[in-house]
Amino acid sequence: MKITSKELREKWLSFYKSKGHTDIGAVSLIGDGSTGVMFNVAGMQPLMPYLLGKPHPAGKRLCNVQGCVRTVDIDSVGDASHFTFFEMMGNWSLGDYFKKEKTAWTFELLTKVFGLDKDKLCTTVFEGNDAAPRDGETARLLEELGIRKEHIFYLPKSDNWWELEGTVGTPCGPDNEWFYPLDGNESNPVFPDDYVEIGNDVYMQYKKTENGYEPLENKNVDTGFGFDRMLLFLNGLSDGYMTDLFVPVIEKLEELSGKRYSDGGEDRKAMRIIADHTRTALMLIGDEQGILPSNTGAGYILRRLMRRSIRYCRRLGVESSAMLEAARIFIDIYGDAYPLLVEKKSYILEEIKREADKFEATLAQGIKEFEKCVQSLERKNAFMAKSNPDYAAETVIGGKQAFRLYDTYGFPLELTEELAAESGLTVDKQGFEAAFAEHKEKSRVLAAGQFKGGLESHSVMATRYHTATHLLNAALKIVCSPDIMQKGSNINEERLRFDFNFSRKLTDEEVAKVEELINAQIKGNVPVVMEEMTLEEARARSFVGVFGDKYGETVKTYSIGEFSKEICGGPHVERTGELGTFKISKQENVSAGIKRIKAILK
Repeated sequence: MKITSKELREKWLSFYKSKGHTDIGAVSLIGDGSTGVMFNVAGMQPLMPYLLGKPHPAGKRLCNVQGCVRTVDIDSVGDASHFTFFEMMGNWSLGDYFKKEKTAWTFELLTKVFGLDKDKLCTTVFEGNDAAPRDGETARLLEELGIRKEHIFYLPKSDNWWELEGTVGTPCGPDNEWFYPLDGNESNPVFPDDYVEIGNDVYMQYKKTENGYEPLENKNVDTGFGFDRMLLFLNGLSDGYMTDLFVPVIEKLEELSGKRYSDGGEDRKAMRIIADHTRTALMLIGDEQGILPSNTGAGYILRRLMRRSIRYCRRLGVESSAMLEAARIFIDIYGDAYPLLVEKKSYILEEIKREADKFEATLAQGIKEFEKCVQSLERKNAFMAKSNPDYAAETVIGGKQAFRLYDTYGFPLELTEELAAESGLTVDKQGFEAAFAEHKEKSRVLAAGQFKGGLESHSVMATRYHTATHLLNAALKIVCSPDIMQKGSNINEERLRFDFNFSRKLTDEEVAKVEELINAQIKGNVPVVMEEMTLEEARARSFVGVFGDKYGETVKTYSIGEFSKEICGGPHVERTGELGTFKISKQENVSAGIKRIKAILK
């Protein structure tokens, strides 16, 4: 069947809502720290606390289409099937229905809604081992539904079992994976060579123990079907960049470059990388916890994606403004599913342009410097070969050279490695890391003795300054932009330093307005109220979380009237009247899109 991305999204959600599920929507792409990863890489990841037994406020039957970001195989992007941003269609039972209902619903969805031939469906189930029995129950239910017995395969734990490695006391269990022929018209396909996996149902029916597994009292179902993969499959395509999620962007890149995607080769690869990386970049910038390019953490991954995209713009022969054109199209494509992208459109485009302009300014010179490194190596090899016929040519770019490209020209190590590989060379990573470590040591200023929340101590004045950062954060959101988020802080007994995302310095009028709002709160001697609650309740009540802290079962929240509401673990005064008078003393640039305010209390 032919289907659009909009239709697929609607069919998935409508089907499960008809089975009593609540659409819980997509949450942030940025991980909350509870599972130890930077980005959400699976649809079930944000639901981990509820799969572990915590009651979900929306009930026991849930569904959504969740955005995910996967960056471990960035270098594979450019082929027909790899993406850094993708979506997972999911539905869950939290101690409610189990195998009988789920096998029937997946079968109904695939055959009745998506029109797949039941006689061509193949499934795999857990074959059993010494720790857990064979999943004959699921196999029997599948056969009763009409799946041919010879199309039900028993596979080992490595293929059909889900659990959290290295944990004890967590739910786990067998899974049932669904397959269909790559060519739906093929009369006699051979499993698995001629089949594609289209999704899986995980049955969490056991609890891990130190000695194996034991039955779980409240059994869960976790379903995951790849949105991009399903769209590709249902439309009979073999190229993930030929669905309606990408075609308009590919056509724009063809128009700008004068080249044809269908011609293949390096031009096709460049178009795929530009399209993929731009989509991921705008999703991260436009996320509810939106990040900006930087040299650390998630911001570093974003910067790497954007700069790689800019490099491939140059290879394709287009300006980096092609990313802006692509971003505009993607916002139109995803605007209904992710309305925040539309609300933040101007901000997203501005930040993409800012990073592109910054990198373009240094890229050409940096490439020249890299080429000098290569030429120097070639001259050395030629000279040594003349005097020694047995000389083995050097093929490694030095670590200090690679670090200079990073420090002076903004080249991430991965970019230097890519350029080196194109010349048949490698990079001395250990030498780079040693040079980087030496640089960090020389630059170290405040690494030692910092407390949570950026405090250098928990003295009375530091506590007052910490409370003042809450007021400053709230005031900046009111005066400058609701998209402002804290990006760093440092507090001592003499001043506060507050970093935040913003494109320019505040005007004198804005500085005065921020001071006026904060001092009004201080003058009002407003009580600072601490409450403990669940993270979900805090989010529902519009509390702001800072830096994706690894929140536990409950979080501490601090309210200063309705003016400031934050999740925080630092020390605070009891009433704002203790703060004195707030005065901004200095503004500074930290990096592109990140500003710094220093302020004092008098």
